[in-house]
Amino acid sequence: MIKQVTPPLAAASSENKILRRRVANEYIGKSNNYNAFKQDGTDLEKGVKWGEQYPYAFPMWFGPSVCFLNIHHPDYAKTILTTTEPKDDLAYRFIESWIGNGLLVSKGQKWFRHRRLLTPGFHYDVLKHYVKLMSESAQVMLDKWESYANTSETFELFEHVSLMTLDSILKCAFSHNSNCQREGGTNKYIKAVYELSDLISLRMRTFPYHSDLIFYLSPHGFRLRRACKVAHSHTRTLQRNFDFLDILLFAKDENQQGLSDEDIRAEVDTFMFEGHDTTASGISFILYCLASHPEHQKLCRNEVMEALDGEETIEWEDLNKIPYTTMCIKESLRLYPPVPGISRKLTKPITFFDGRTLPAGFQVGTSVFGIHRNATVWENPEVFDPLRFLPENVSKRSPHAFVPFSAGARNCIGQNFAMNEMKVVIAMTLKKYQLIEEASLKPRIIPRLVLRSLNGIHIKIKPVEAQK
Repeated sequence: MIKQVTPPLAAASSENKILRRRVANEYIGKSNNYNAFKQDGTDLEKGVKWGEQYPYAFPMWFGPSVCFLNIHHPDYAKTILTTTEPKDDLAYRFIESWIGNGLLVSKGQKWFRHRRLLTPGFHYDVLKHYVKLMSESAQVMLDKWESYANTSETFELFEHVSLMTLDSILKCAFSHNSNCQREGGTNKYIKAVYELSDLISLRMRTFPYHSDLIFYLSPHGFRLRRACKVAHSHTRTLQRNFDFLDILLFAKDENQQGLSDEDIRAEVDTFMFEGHDTTASGISFILYCLASHPEHQKLCRNEVMEALDGEETIEWEDLNKIPYTTMCIKESLRLYPPVPGISRKLTKPITFFDGRTLPAGFQVGTSVFGIHRNATVWENPEVFDPLRFLPENVSKRSPHAFVPFSAGARNCIGQNFAMNEMKVVIAMTLKKYQLIEEASLKPRIIPRLVLRSLNGIHIKIKPVEAQK
């Protein structure tokens, strides 16, 4: 257990290192380090197993001197997520060469100012106009799937969904019709995002690569710079268009100061990544969950058919008419959160609800995956049960028991955009297709910047008419 030790803020760095060791060793033995993760599809399960031994948190070692306290209980997570502590200076520092010092990475007054300037872009009146564009992008994907429906062929859906969410974010945020879903071959931007995600994850778990010089000189550093060029080249073309970019270009604070060109580029890169890749992960796993649970899929389809009442596409007003489908979406986000973890670096000592404290300078990770599968919080946490999200059941839980979009001041600014897109895509898919599990190809989930599957996400589909 952590002792109640709160060192002076001016403590020497060597003393802080000793404290980190002391704090960590009181939690768990030396075996719980990142080297135990083999990237074989079992890593997140290991974290859940470790969490069963320790009620609130355990340390995770990255090399010989970097330690994160890994939190997997909502009562501890609340203490972290209700602060405005900055993101950690390890993992998020590695992302900065790609997405710059935008809303995801920035801290302090810069983060506060950017958040305030960008918030109008996610207002109700802005979001409702995006539903039609989301529907158009979803329809293109569903039309492409007709060949799979006619042959009952198994297919990997993550790549399809990634193209669809990329198409959607380009239309909604940047008024850019990319035609990326109809182009042949692999989209260069999506390929670059996949490679960047893999390389940043590799750098995180390879201790020598924590050195900027060593990583820069390595083959992996070269590959990351090359992938960054591809991603930045793509986003530069978007700066000729408007919509979300309008907000960035014309936003002014109380001193009539706007965003610099560098700030605008960072926010474009950030929104491109967060607006397409995380949503693609969420939608892909939702479709998988519904394929794996046909009884819930049927209830969702009946609800969607009644809500649409013969209409071909879904409208803004329909989004609140599918409560059971929304519960299924949330239950999938619980089991497969698109962002499996969040990390912060403490700028001052903190005290948890039970009186235990951590010193300034400590790195703290909140395991969203671990919280969502914590058996002391969720009954039968491995079971897919949408009824967990009935209002009367939600009211019995901590608001920090379900945090797929984080929580507090630094929660995801685009969470309503993402939820709307998930509802649109799931509703339109269920209206057209029956989703069928491919039992021989269950996803082997791995932690990257977003949740992925080592072997892809495979399903079969049939036209809904075939069920009549």
